[in-house]
Amino acid sequence: MRRLIRMIVLGVLGLVLLPYVLTPIYSAGHPISTLMIGRFLTGEPVTRTWVDIDAIAPALPRSVVAAEDAKFCSHRGIDWDSVQDILEEAQDGEVSRGGSTITQQVAKNLFLWPGRSVVRKALEFPLALWIDLVLPKKRILELYLNVAELGPSGQFGAQAGANYAFGRSASALSAQEAALLASILPNPVTRSARAPGPGVRRLAGTYMQRAQSAEISNCWGRNR
Repeated sequence: MRRLIRMIVLGVLGLVLLPYVLTPIYSAGHPISTLMIGRFLTGEPVTRTWVDIDAIAPALPRSVVAAEDAKFCSHRGIDWDSVQDILEEAQDGEVSRGGSTITQQVAKNLFLWPGRSVVRKALEFPLALWIDLVLPKKRILELYLNVAELGPSGQFGAQAGANYAFGRSASALSAQEAALLASILPNPVTRSARAPGPGVRRLAGTYMQRAQSAEISNCWGRNR
């Protein structure tokens, strides 16, 4: 019995530590997300063509940062001000947003699982700090742009999302199209960039304006 318990503990510990080993390896290559793996295993369609960030229309990373993580260039994996705001909202009985940074979403997409749980968040926080320590901002954003779900039927990454929504490559996106893609990131199954409703169009307009602001600095275009 003790041997079995020891083996289980070592197995769990190995699974927890594996992402920390893989993160430096993911400084190169074309990793896939756990959601993509899950779809492969269940026979659901997956469409993803890796595109280096330098080959993506600049409007898309700027729009994504504007939509998902305006402090991406300044935080170190966790936006602690946002965390504090969420804790205060929780004390009042209402939490209206997730508050995850792009780095946290990379941690979740590559190594963890979707959905909300205390366990996942407990694993996600230190992992996001590690990812930011080990990988440059440019690579973190590149990973996100290639593993984020951007379509209703297994489209992952900027290239598949742009092709599905607009019939063009990620390199040819206009500022408006980039903002529309950024607007569906919370849920590309119920939100559509291909046939956007009033809410998505309204968000896209907001993100287009934010993407042009000085606060969305191009930190991923230079070395840290």
